[in-house]
Amino acid sequence: MASQDILINWAPQETRVAIIENGAVQELHIERTLERGLVGNVYLGKVVRVLPGMQSAFIDIGLERAAFLHVADLHPHSGGWTNGGGRGDPLPPIERQVFEGQALTVQVIKDAIGTKGARLSTQISIAGRMLVYLPQDNHIGISQKIGSPDLREQLRSRMQALVGKPEDGGGGGFILRTNAEEATDAELADDIAYLRKTWGLIRERSHSRPAGSLLHQDLSLAERVLRDLSTELTQAIRIDSKMQHDALRAFGDIYMPGTVAKLEHYKGERPIFDLFGIEEEIERALARRVDLKSGGYVIFDQTEALTTVDVNTGGFVGARNFDDTIFKTNLEAAGAIARQLRLRNLGGIIIVDFIDMAREEHQQAVLAEFRKQLARDRTRTTVSGFTQLGLVEMTRKRTRESLAHMLCEPCPTCAGRGQVKTARSVCYDILREILREARQFDPKEFRVVASAAVVEMLLDEESVHLAGLSEFIGKPISLSAEPTMNPEQYDIVLM
Repeated sequence: MASQDILINWAPQETRVAIIENGAVQELHIERTLERGLVGNVYLGKVVRVLPGMQSAFIDIGLERAAFLHVADLHPHSGGWTNGGGRGDPLPPIERQVFEGQALTVQVIKDAIGTKGARLSTQISIAGRMLVYLPQDNHIGISQKIGSPDLREQLRSRMQALVGKPEDGGGGGFILRTNAEEATDAELADDIAYLRKTWGLIRERSHSRPAGSLLHQDLSLAERVLRDLSTELTQAIRIDSKMQHDALRAFGDIYMPGTVAKLEHYKGERPIFDLFGIEEEIERALARRVDLKSGGYVIFDQTEALTTVDVNTGGFVGARNFDDTIFKTNLEAAGAIARQLRLRNLGGIIIVDFIDMAREEHQQAVLAEFRKQLARDRTRTTVSGFTQLGLVEMTRKRTRESLAHMLCEPCPTCAGRGQVKTARSVCYDILREILREARQFDPKEFRVVASAAVVEMLLDEESVHLAGLSEFIGKPISLSAEPTMNPEQYDIVLM
């Protein structure tokens, strides 16, 4: 079994987590403070205004702008309405359910955008590792993505036994998420206990704190390490902030006592990610090309629809014959691809183009190795066999933004195309544009402002064409290099 270490690099603006297995980085998680948002937070709000015409109310939750609560987001028992509430029943008007000055426990379901305040609900739900807790309800739901009816019924029966009866202190409803499909009873019981304890603290705070107070905040990335990412295989969880180490220890003592012993405060002088080579791994995970130890390489191309992965032999010629060279390169690539999918957090449809193999047993061996490596991934994957075109089709569940989408943006020079026009192509665009403008305007001179490479080509290789155009339109054409312009940018100034 793989041994696992978790490294946490904390700063006020950003938290980064690296999961290392057998000395190699397998996963990276990043959370930025300004991008975290408020969705999931629970507040004790105060009704400041009821709007019968919009069937809405403005709620003060202590933010700069009042938040917004629509009648459809009111739980039947949160306001004054306690009768009815079936799915087919008409909703009582909001003015009969809430009143100005009333205190309400509310949860943010949509962040504020522009001038609009956050959207709220009084139907509280608290997400755990495998379950979502609905403290105001009593039913057990199963994610629609768990398709097998038999499995759904089996999970429901197990949950009913674990939850207990309301009269025995087993109140509240639960929804099983897809990653609960293979959970043990012990794991589900731990999640139930954590969620009920969290709700208990929310209720305690709602009785002791003033209106506008934050009662519960969705867990930070560092806290989710203890709840979601730490497993039995985890040997140590090292964090480089003493303050956060102490906060995590206090959090773990309450909710995850089994993980507290693994927490360590890293006190080294070198940054923790530098010491373990994580920064270099991040740079490699943002590159298209991943080199293999054998001399082969793998190319990753991520698009909106799917991700394509292309395996190449490169300079690998170590085997005795060509078939063995291909086979060994594909075997090595299978492990590298599985690791990169986790590291880059690539999801959706993925097409892998292994090097064509003539022998059926080689194909099956590569496929088996690929599935074996993917089995270590905590995110669900499905792999089909080789298609008629020799491609392997697979899917990996999207859980969050990919590493590239989180850390990068489309290139302003090429606008995300991955390539730019050649200097010669831009020269010809300029010549055409001058001819176009000469037919409409009558300046004394045309001045071309462009990148240094384009100006140099117009003065050198394209000087004959530039002179010919100047003679044809009967106007001088001057050139000016602008270092800040990208290769495709230019401006034609009428003098």
